[in-house]
Amino acid sequence: MRAARLIKMVLLLQSRPVMTAGELARELEVSERTVTRDAQALSEAGVPVYADRGRAGGYRLVGGYRTRLTGLARGEAEALFLSGVPGALREMGLADAASAARLKVSAALLPSLRDAPDTAAQRFHLDAPAWFREPETPALLPVLAEAVWDDARVLARYRRGQNTVERRLEPYGLVLKAGVWYLCARVDPSGSFRTYRIDRFTAVDRLGERFERDPEFDLPGFWAEQAERFARSILRAEVVVRLSPEGVRRLPHAVDPLAARTALARPGAPDPAGWVTVTLPVESEEVAHEQLTALGPEAEVLAPAALRERFAADAARAAALYHGGAG
Repeated sequence: MRAARLIKMVLLLQSRPVMTAGELARELEVSERTVTRDAQALSEAGVPVYADRGRAGGYRLVGGYRTRLTGLARGEAEALFLSGVPGALREMGLADAASAARLKVSAALLPSLRDAPDTAAQRFHLDAPAWFREPETPALLPVLAEAVWDDARVLARYRRGQNTVERRLEPYGLVLKAGVWYLCARVDPSGSFRTYRIDRFTAVDRLGERFERDPEFDLPGFWAEQAERFARSILRAEVVVRLSPEGVRRLPHAVDPLAARTALARPGAPDPAGWVTVTLPVESEEVAHEQLTALGPEAEVLAPAALRERFAADAARAAALYHGGAG
């Protein structure tokens, strides 16, 4: 365990000019005191790790030291071949580059690890699109993917309702969500970051100039924030529901996960039968009816009155069907 951590520490220092004890501690998931001990151990083993003191100090390797401890273990080699999503790479126009990279890595592996691509491919497969929908590759995705890689400004036209809008964009990253591609970009000159569905672009032209990326931009973090903001924006109504213990368990599987978390965060006190009353944010009464129907007798809608009456009518119809017999 410690040997693997020491190797990782050397590789981290090899990839960056200098790293503080705090940065190394976060990367290695240890305390700063452990980082100090590990640096001392590496120095004693002949690895020239030097500690610069002071506020701007940190750890660095002296004299351009390069380690030869770059051989891959079997698990690492197999994980490497899981890092790409074949379908997504193909849609972005990167299939040939990815294939060439895999061949080069395979050729560099030890003979005992040459089967790593096959063992990984036979055990894991990622199918990104949602069920019951044929995936469609947006025609302009390869152009945007190339601009993302090159940090190239583009002039883009896209559909907004019935209109076509033109924007100068700095394309920062691509996201594939449930089979739908999105572009995260900074709008020039406002500097605001926005998200666009790529299948709504009608034209994308490179402007022949590159932009300077904001080093603070975090694509996964930005996407998570945008996704939650979107989810909250569509939850415009509320429904008051009584849930049985089984209904509480099944609620996150029947409604939007954010709505379920919000509702169950502050449930009412359980009654003698264990039922609790919650306020559930929903997109609309129509959507709430469709979602809560899946809970059957494990949920009772208390408000709004119109939705309660609708569930009462559903229950009456179901009772008539079952009490009336098969004939």
